[in-house]
Amino acid sequence: MKKIYYVFAACSALLISSCGGNDTETSAEGQLEGSIQIDGSSTVYPVTEAVAEEFRAVQPKIKVTVGVSGTGGGFKKFSRGETDISDASRPIKDKEIKACEENDISYVELSVAYDGLAVLVNPQNDWVDHFTVEELKKLWEPSAQGKILKWNQIRAEWPDEEIHLFGPGVASGTYDYFTEAIVGESGASRGDFTASEDDNVLVQGISRDKYALGFFGLAYYEENKDKLTLVGVDNGNGAVSPSLSTVKDGSYAPLSRPLFIYLNSTAVVREEVKSFITFYIENAPELSTEVGYIPLPSDEYAKQMAKFEAFLNTVSKEIEENGSSDESVSEEGE
Repeated sequence: MKKIYYVFAACSALLISSCGGNDTETSAEGQLEGSIQIDGSSTVYPVTEAVAEEFRAVQPKIKVTVGVSGTGGGFKKFSRGETDISDASRPIKDKEIKACEENDISYVELSVAYDGLAVLVNPQNDWVDHFTVEELKKLWEPSAQGKILKWNQIRAEWPDEEIHLFGPGVASGTYDYFTEAIVGESGASRGDFTASEDDNVLVQGISRDKYALGFFGLAYYEENKDKLTLVGVDNGNGAVSPSLSTVKDGSYAPLSRPLFIYLNSTAVVREEVKSFITFYIENAPELSTEVGYIPLPSDEYAKQMAKFEAFLNTVSKEIEENGSSDESVSEEGE
């Protein structure tokens, strides 16, 4: 039986009275009421949805909605104040920070788990066992478009057949991370590949095409390992395949990454949001593992909790002093 920690942050009477337009209510049974809007990365979605599902079981009167618009799409909504929490598979970009500032949105970034990006081929592919980083760059860099079209252009002994490429859409944090790690510049890649924000579309495309190659988060491979073949990556120290252990120890480089949630300062003072975030951090180690991701070290979760509490205290003091959290200072990840 799963061991889930039900830990909730407390809000002082002073803070409650200072929040003004807070819609949170407490029922006669002592349960909180309200709603929480979350959107963003399809990669982080399984972790956040798993947390939300467990949270709903203990706080059924709080409506937690988790959407999937991709990391970039999530930040657009977040910067307009449309969401309380934004899931992200990469750190926030300068242009997104600027958009938040223009709308007086301040935030804090918390790490919740690790993920590896999986490079995948069709199970009928019997010629590839690994790629070097240089080979992946040769295949995916912008100059490859219209030029690198066949397998034997990567290695002469591979088939004289077209490569059919699949990957996340350009609004995806997974796309940004892959292009930065492999090509050397975030968002820089050839454009002649089948792109989708829906990882299931990518799974179907690769699994049905002998000459396909694609990439997406390791957790989605774990869910579909009977349909796909995982390919190792050689970063100069020998080929390494992504797994819980190689992602956690950093040997699967350069395609290991942290996953984040971003919290709006205006939302974070609401009782239901505070309770949810505390619950999230307490339960992320177990729930991230259950959905195929790699938990942070236990001391790192303690740091994230301390970071959240420090941010909450800062926002609370500003509310006491100014009666508003609109000008609180944003805190990015370390």
